Amino acid sequence: MKIHKFGAIDVGSNAMRLLITDAYENEEGTASFKKIALYRVPVRLGSDAFQYGYIKPEKEKKLINTLQAFKHLIDVHDVEYFEGCGTSALRESSNGQQIVDHANKITGLNLRIISGQEEANIIYSTQISDEIDPNKFYLYMDVGGGSTDFTFFKSNKIVSSRSFKIGTVRLLLNMVKETLWQEMQEWLLSAKPKNEEIFLIGSGGNITRLFKMSLKGKREPLFKAEIQLHYNYVSEFSVEDRVKLLDLKPDRADVIVPAARIFLYVLDTLDADIVYVPKIGLADGIVKQQFYNIFTATNKPF
Repeated sequence: MKIHKFGAIDVGSNAMRLLITDAYENEEGTASFKKIALYRVPVRLGSDAFQYGYIKPEKEKKLINTLQAFKHLIDVHDVEYFEGCGTSALRESSNGQQIVDHANKITGLNLRIISGQEEANIIYSTQISDEIDPNKFYLYMDVGGGSTDFTFFKSNKIVSSRSFKIGTVRLLLNMVKETLWQEMQEWLLSAKPKNEEIFLIGSGGNITRLFKMSLKGKREPLFKAEIQLHYNYVSEFSVEDRVKLLDLKPDRADVIVPAARIFLYVLDTLDADIVYVPKIGLADGIVKQQFYNIFTATNKPF
């Protein structure tokens, strides 16, 4: 059995992440993935992108410095296959592609900007659907700093998907109009199958943190009432006290409340009660998509 090392960079609106994973094919022909390391840096590109429409030189410098550090880590870990993707903040910045081109020239990482639809598709490729009841109808929901991405699926087949510019950083900046909430609500209700109970699968650092705060065991669901309790409780504290008293990281302390608000809004809209939190995200999807493209689509021997 030969093990290959994969790397993935997710340049998000709130934070940048580098995931390093071992991947190998089992004797029965299935694949296994083992997370080796995860590095996270809270650059928060969205605070520039959504407020000003472009990324300022100070943020660009932080982005490039972070990518250079990630490049060194990729080399140290002897990563064989790598891909990096930029999401909402880079997508919407007037100078986003220019910054990516500059960063790629310096680091040699070949980062690329992906659409909201591709982002949703990559996240779905984590194949979390393999671990859940195929007879149930699920909504995969990833809440980021700049957008919330949805994928309805059943029996391991995508029914519909869409991305909305409703994210935690945007909400902090008061940049989400009521009409967009209504548009998201209308789409959710139209995409929801009739006479089907919906179960949510939540992705993103904030829902993972809420799950941890609930002291749940692995594979246990998170209920709407529990999210509401956390939302009410955390909202009572200032951002500073959330860091001091609730042990939240500074870049998590402010965005966790708007994230909970988004989840509660969707649960209310769909009359749903359960969220499964498998602790996966875009970087996991990038790794798995690379693996299947290289070792499955091309029939390359493993």
